[in-house]
Amino acid sequence: MAEKQHLYLVDGSAYIFRAYHRLPPLTDPEGTPVGAVYGYTTMLWKLAEDLDKAEGPTHLGVILDKSSHSFRNDIFPEYKANRPPPPEDLVPQFPLIRDATRAFSLECIEEQGLEADDLIASYARAAAAQNWDVTIVSSDKDLMQLIGEGSESIGKIDMLDTMKNQRISIPEVAEKFGVAPELVGDVLALMGDSVDNIPGIYGVGPKTATKLIQEHGSLTAALDSAADMKKSKLKERLLEHRADAELSRILVTLKEDCDLPVPIESFKLDGVPPEPLATFLTKHGFTSLLRRLDTGSGSPERTTNLNPAKAITAGVAGTEKGNRQASPEMTPIDRSAYECVQDRETLDRWISKCFAARVIAVDTETSALDAMQADLVGISLATGPNEACYIPLAHGGSDMFTEKPKQIDREEALEALRPLLASDAVLKIGQNIKYDLNVLARYNTPISPIDDTMIISFDLDAGRGEAGIGGGHGMDELSVRHLGHSPLSFKDVCGTGKKQIPFGEVPLDRATEYAAEDADVTWRLHSLLKPRLPIEGGTKVYERVDRPLVPVVAQMERHGIKVDRAQLSRLSEEFATTMGTLETQIHEDAGQEFSIGSPKQLGEILFDKLGYKGGRKGKSGQYSTDLTMLEKLAEQGAGIATRVLEWRQLAKLKSTYTDALQAAINPNTGRVHTSYSLVGAQTGRLSSTDPNLQNIPIRTEIGRQIREAFVADEGNVLLAADYSQIELRLAAHMADVPSLKEAFEQGEDIHSRTAREMYGEVNRETRAQAKTINFAILYGISRWGLAGRLGVEADEAQAMIDRYFERFPGIQRYIAETLETVRERGYSETLFGRKTWFPRINSKNQAERQGSERAAINAPIQGTCADIIKRAMVRMMPALDTAGLGHVRMLLQVHDELVFELPEGDVEAATSIIRNVMAKAAEPAVKLDVPLGIEIGSGTSWGAAH
Repeated sequence: MAEKQHLYLVDGSAYIFRAYHRLPPLTDPEGTPVGAVYGYTTMLWKLAEDLDKAEGPTHLGVILDKSSHSFRNDIFPEYKANRPPPPEDLVPQFPLIRDATRAFSLECIEEQGLEADDLIASYARAAAAQNWDVTIVSSDKDLMQLIGEGSESIGKIDMLDTMKNQRISIPEVAEKFGVAPELVGDVLALMGDSVDNIPGIYGVGPKTATKLIQEHGSLTAALDSAADMKKSKLKERLLEHRADAELSRILVTLKEDCDLPVPIESFKLDGVPPEPLATFLTKHGFTSLLRRLDTGSGSPERTTNLNPAKAITAGVAGTEKGNRQASPEMTPIDRSAYECVQDRETLDRWISKCFAARVIAVDTETSALDAMQADLVGISLATGPNEACYIPLAHGGSDMFTEKPKQIDREEALEALRPLLASDAVLKIGQNIKYDLNVLARYNTPISPIDDTMIISFDLDAGRGEAGIGGGHGMDELSVRHLGHSPLSFKDVCGTGKKQIPFGEVPLDRATEYAAEDADVTWRLHSLLKPRLPIEGGTKVYERVDRPLVPVVAQMERHGIKVDRAQLSRLSEEFATTMGTLETQIHEDAGQEFSIGSPKQLGEILFDKLGYKGGRKGKSGQYSTDLTMLEKLAEQGAGIATRVLEWRQLAKLKSTYTDALQAAINPNTGRVHTSYSLVGAQTGRLSSTDPNLQNIPIRTEIGRQIREAFVADEGNVLLAADYSQIELRLAAHMADVPSLKEAFEQGEDIHSRTAREMYGEVNRETRAQAKTINFAILYGISRWGLAGRLGVEADEAQAMIDRYFERFPGIQRYIAETLETVRERGYSETLFGRKTWFPRINSKNQAERQGSERAAINAPIQGTCADIIKRAMVRMMPALDTAGLGHVRMLLQVHDELVFELPEGDVEAATSIIRNVMAKAAEPAVKLDVPLGIEIGSGTSWGAAH
C-alpha cells in the first residue's frame, strides 16, 4: 500500500510576530534588523525536528499574508482597523523571512487579496479531498472551523499548537467553543473579535454565544429566536445588531475554494540541498545555525527539508551591533549520553572527573520550589557537552510499600561530594545557583567558588530580552536564544494538573534526561556567555558587584525574619472592620449594594448611576476604574471615590501582607524567608517575592503598623540602616551640580535648598513642591505628569521645569547627554559599568519612545544606587566579623535600606561599622563628590527602628 500522504501547512504569519517578540533586537553584518528572521528560522527548524521525531510530514508548505488588505476590507473597510502598523524594525524583515523560507527549499505561498487563513483553508480542503491527512500548524481559532475526522475517502484535518505542544482535534474544539467545528464560525459571529475589529453583537461574550448556538443549532436560528424571547438586554441586542452578526459571519468564513498558486504535490519533502541555505545563513551572520547544516557524509534515519541532520545546538553569532559572540564548537545535545549514578563506585569516578575538569555545572532537583522547605531529591553534574550525570538521592513513591529504585544513600553521597563542592580548585556553575546554595546549605553542604549563568546573562543583556522567567534570563529562554535548543520542561516529565507527580516519583531514565540536561545546558551557556564579559565590558559589575553578592543574599534568605503572628492577626481584623465600615458608606453613597472589588460594577455605579463625568470605556465595553481615574474623581469631590481608594488599599495590604505573611511563616524556623532576585529589576535593584517586602508603604501609618509586626528574637533588636536621599546625591555627582553638591557637603536640607533656588523662599508649600520636583525630574517626568502630581495646569508645570533647569543647568545637561548616548549606543551605564539596554529608544511609536526615554534618564542613577548598596552588602559581614561582631545577622534589603538583627548591647559598636561600610561602599572603584548619608535606628521591631 502506498504511503499515506500527510500535508503540514504552517501559518507563517503567526510565526513572524512570535519570533519578533521572542528575541531582543539583532542585526546582521550589514546592520539590517534580523531578530525576527533569526527567531523565525530557529522556530521553523525546531518544528521540523519535532515532526521528524514523531510521524513526520510527507509534504510541508508555509503560508504567509501578502499584505494587510484583503477582500474582507472591500466588504467591511473597518476590518482589522484596530491593528497598529507593524513595528518599524520588523518591516524590513518581512522579505528576509520569505527568503529564509525559500532558503530551506520550502514552498512559500502568498496571494494578493487573500489572507493566509484562506489559502490554508483551500489547501487543506483540496488535500483532504485527495484523502491526504492535513495538519495546520497554528493556534488561530478561525482555523478551527476546518477540523474534521475524515472518512475512508476524505482525509483528516487537525491542528498543532506549537506554543502549547498540543494537538487540536474535534474534542479540543468542543472544549473551547462548546460546539462542533462547523459551528465555530457561528459562535465567532455572535461574539465578534476586537483584535480583527469584527463587530459581532455588543454585550454577547463567548459563553452567551456558545449557549445560543447550542440551543438553536445555527446563527440564523439563534437570531430568529430573538423575536420570541422575553424582554431582556440580550433580546434587544440580538434584534438591534442582527445585521452586525450576519456581516461578522461573512468576515469569519474562510474562503475554501481559492485557486492554488502552487500544486500540492510541489510541497513534497525530498531533502535539503546545502544551497541556498548555507548562503542565506552566512549572509546574515547566523553562524550557529550554519553549524547545524550538515553538508558532509552521513545522514539521520529520516531527513526532511527542515531537518537535514540532527541539530548542533551552538550559540548565536553575530556582530558587535547585535552584541553576540560566536560560541565554541559543540556537539549536539544527546540525552542518551547522560549517565545515572546509582552506586558509590560510579559516583567516585564522576567526582574524580569533576576535579580534573576544574569547571563543572551543578544543579539540584527537589521536592518543591521553596528552597527553605524543599527536600533534596537528586544532584546533576556536567563537565562538558553531553558529559553529564544525574545522582538520584530520594526517588521512589511516598508509599512505604513502593519499591525504591537503586540509589546511593543521600548522606553518603553528600559526604563524598562535599570536598568537591567546597574545593577552591573547581569552579561550580549554576543557573540561579542561589537556590542550590540554600538547598544544600540545609544539608550542611556549602558550594564555592561559583559562577551564575543567569546573572552573567543579566549583566550582559538587561533590557534586551522579553520579560519572563528570571526576567528573560531563565535557562530555557537562554537555551533557545543562544543554543537553539529547547530543553525538556518540568511538565514534560512530571505532567500537569491532577496527574502531576513529584519529581521523586519520575522514573530514573526520564529523570536523568531532564536533570542532566539542565546541567549540560548550563555548562554550554557558561562557555558561551562568560567570554563575552570582558569583550563587552561586563566583567567589572559582575565580579565586583553581582557574583560576590549571591552567597550573601542566600544567607540572608536562610536567616529570614521573625514576624508577630498575633500582631498580624490583629491588623487583619482591624483592616476587615475598617473595610466593612467603608463598604457600608460606599453602598450608602451608591444607593445600593454592589461588589466594590468588581471594576465593572463600580464603573456602572460611578458613571451610569451617579453620573460622574470623565468615564471612559475600554475595548471590553467596561469603564476604567483604575487608580488615576479614582484619584481624579476624588479631587473633584467624589467622596465615594475617596472611600473606594481607601478600601482598595486596605484590601491589598490585608491580602498581600497581614494575611499572606501569616501563611508564609516557615513551620520549621518560625520565621518568614523572602526570596530575592538579582535579575528581577532592569536597573539592577534586588526584587523580593514570596513574600514581596518591597511594596510595604514607606511613610504611612498603615505601613508603620505592618513593619511593627517584623520583630527581633527575645534579647535582640532590629537595626535599620537607610541611605538618605541617595539618588539625589548621585544626581548631584553624576550631573556635576555645584550648588547641590555644596548643600549635601554642608548637610543642608536639599529640598529647602531647591525651594530657595527656585522660589526665593522656603516654607512648607515651596519645600513640598521642591521635593516633588527633585525626584520627578530624575524620572524624566513630563509637564503633564508633574502637573498631575502638583495639581497645577500643564503650562505652570512646564514653567517649573524650565525654572528648575535654569537654576540647575547641570541636571538638564545630564539628561540631554544621557539620552543622546543611549540613542547612539542603545544602552545606559552606571558608574560601575552596569548596562541597561533600551531597544525602543529610537522607536517611531511615541509611547514606546517616551517610556524608554524616561527609564533611560533614571537608569544610570538608580542602577548606581543599586550597585552601591550591593557593594555594601558584600563587604558588610567581613567587616562585622573582623570587629568581633560576626554574630550580627543581615536579614533584609528593601529599597535603600538594610535591616540587621543583633543583641541590644552590640548596637553602638555595630552602628559604627555599618555606617562606615555603607558610606564607603563606592570606593575605591568610584570616588563620589558628595558624602553618602546614612540614617540608623534600632528597636524591638522594624517599625520601632525607624
